[in-house]
Amino acid sequence: MINNEIIGSKNIPFRLIEQKEEANSLAIVLPGAGYSTQSPLLHYTTGLFYNKGFDVLHINYSFNRQEMSALNEKDFARDVQLTIDNAIKDKSYSKYYVVAKSIGTKALSYLLDNTMLKDAKVIWLTPLIQNDYVFNAMVNSENKGLCIFGEKDSSCFIVERFDKLKNNQNLILKVVDGGNHSLDLDKDPIKSIDILKSVISDINEF
Repeated sequence: MINNEIIGSKNIPFRLIEQKEEANSLAIVLPGAGYSTQSPLLHYTTGLFYNKGFDVLHINYSFNRQEMSALNEKDFARDVQLTIDNAIKDKSYSKYYVVAKSIGTKALSYLLDNTMLKDAKVIWLTPLIQNDYVFNAMVNSENKGLCIFGEKDSSCFIVERFDKLKNNQNLILKVVDGGNHSLDLDKDPIKSIDILKSVISDINEF
């Protein structure tokens, strides 16, 4: 396993985890604002893709509350795209997956306009469908997508919008009973581990 950790555009750090032999497949991981690539869902997803022979690219932005409130989505997505371009400028991949958690789905909604990701398979973890741009990107997405929501994620799981996503045949929709924004169960760590296992299995099968 080879790690390259370099500072990207606008100081977005990234980590490219490479196979020993040159790979033709890349999984791009876009974390949440407070849910890093080292958090359980993304940690195990990274291992899953690496063991399937993918290189894995972590885009390691982080925001404090003040930065979050001032975030310009278009600039954020542009910086993420520049960081991706910088990370893989010497690479040639033919197959892509993108895994986005929470605020990462804001960047993803813009990135899907890039021809590089035209045939990418996309994993939306607790997507911010209260955001019109994210919601419309999902409604109109031509990319095969796996979308996982927490039933108790009060800000993101909006039943009316969720029901409209069902009209897009490209999307597989799953809801974690009792799941919060981290896809955990409040006050039940043992069952939360079962949920983690279930979500990683869904990603494995996708």
